[in-house]
Amino acid sequence: MIAVAGISLLVGGIGIMNIMLVAVAERTREIGLRKALGATNRDVLWQFLLESVLLAVVGGAIGVALGIGIAKIAELAANLKAAAPFWTILLGFGFSAGVGIFFGIYPASRAAKLNPIEALRYE
Repeated sequence: MIAVAGISLLVGGIGIMNIMLVAVAERTREIGLRKALGATNRDVLWQFLLESVLLAVVGGAIGVALGIGIAKIAELAANLKAAAPFWTILLGFGFSAGVGIFFGIYPASRAAKLNPIEALRYE
């Protein structure tokens, strides 16, 4: 079960990284404009890193909601006691935020390293 969860986190992380790389490519002119108006590399890095974490945490919230919902359905259908301790929910959110940070670093650093003049010329 741990191997399946690990593979799922890896696949989800690669998906997040691809989405963020597309977001950087689509918003290259916006990044150039922000940097030309005074945004630092750190500002751009944090913007994209927070977007990546938000994307991962929203996915984690959907996963937690589905897991609790399926557990409640199984509890009603099979007369079993289903429990989701609070620490497991926090652990799920923690792992999803960690995946967002880990797989969001590369796209965020790519966005932060863009040259503002070349980014403004980008079509």
